[in-house]
Amino acid sequence: MRVLAIPGSVRAASSNVALLRALGALAPSDVQLELYEGLAQLPMFSPDVADAALPPVVAELASRVAAADALIICTPEYAFGMPGVLKNALDWLVSSGDLYEKPVAALSASPNEGGGARALGWLRETLSAHHAHVPEAATFAVPFVRKALSPAGVVDAALAAALCRALESLKVAVNSRGSG
Repeated sequence: MRVLAIPGSVRAASSNVALLRALGALAPSDVQLELYEGLAQLPMFSPDVADAALPPVVAELASRVAAADALIICTPEYAFGMPGVLKNALDWLVSSGDLYEKPVAALSASPNEGGGARALGWLRETLSAHHAHVPEAATFAVPFVRKALSPAGVVDAALAAALCRALESLKVAVNSRGSG
């Protein structure tokens, strides 16, 4: 299974990027997790541009999304919502239909006790507009994310188990999609 992991942050020391990298280390050998690191290069979404030829960086994002069997999106919470840079990327994908019924894990990670739950709500709402398939086991907030990670990976056993369940639920969704 090919999984494209999209962090919702462009911050150099992003906990969301660290979480996605750690998730990649937990993934079984039949899961190829690829980290998307191009959010900062995407131009601001414009329907006028989207109706014409897509900018190359947007076309590359759309191509990677289309080629993936599933996505994992992990967002921080800024001002009670997901960052504009992530919303911008998702807006670029609306007209392509590449997220239609695609299995997507929706995660949020935060250093506080809420785990970015409000941003997760925004992300889930945006994914529903795309008609993405977000399995229940593949959507959750990660509170105190900095305590749950070390340079070696996930140090919180409950989080490691939840991440493995999220990957397994994506596999089931991908397999169901392929046989439907």
